[in-house]
Amino acid sequence: MILIWLGVLLVFGGVFQMAFQPIWRGRFSGGKWLRSGRDTLEPERPGIGFGVKSNWPGLVMVALGGAFLLAGAAI
Repeated sequence: MILIWLGVLLVFGGVFQMAFQPIWRGRFSGGKWLRSGRDTLEPERPGIGFGVKSNWPGLVMVALGGAFLLAGAAI
């Protein structure tokens, strides 16, 4: 039963980490200035989408959680 709970915790933790990675990374917008001198809400660069390079800790946690869930179900 401990393996199942540990697996659930790791899966939820991994999904949480991947969901909040863009928020922890920095500002979403406000990087460009208009010619009139006002700030705009347009982002500095376009969104890069889902990247394994920035989300690898969450993916590892989800994979380990899945392994623990399978091991707990097999026992």
